[in-house]
Amino acid sequence: MTSAPYDFTEQVGHLLRKAYQRHMAIFQQQVGDAQLTAVQFITLCAVRDRGPSSLTELVAATAVDQATIRGIIERLKARELIQLGHDAQDKRKVIVHLSDEGRAVVERTVPLALEITEATLANLNPGERVAIAFLLRKMLGDTD
Repeated sequence: MTSAPYDFTEQVGHLLRKAYQRHMAIFQQQVGDAQLTAVQFITLCAVRDRGPSSLTELVAATAVDQATIRGIIERLKARELIQLGHDAQDKRKVIVHLSDEGRAVVERTVPLALEITEATLANLNPGERVAIAFLLRKMLGDTD
């Protein structure tokens, strides 16, 4: 009995990575801001949605690790898209606030982000779009 060879091109991790790379390429082509990355955009959106947030809260909201979120915050601060403050009870805790310019960037980018999502899902019919979102959430254990 011979087993089928391992074909890495058919493995879920490889396919997810390729789909993610395709989405990131579409994002960079269509976002209209060469300095704004997808992860910076979701970080800005997280602060917009949650209000002033600690780095720990942003790690939880964005699924970006602590070391990476620090770099993202530094770059967003350098562009004056966010402002940093300190927690009233714990001065060691950094709190991230969205600046007026950051809010404007989010407002300008959201319509483009919707188009980017549409381009990413362009090869899928409506049922497949629902299915892929459901299945990805299920893979993550997020069945709510």
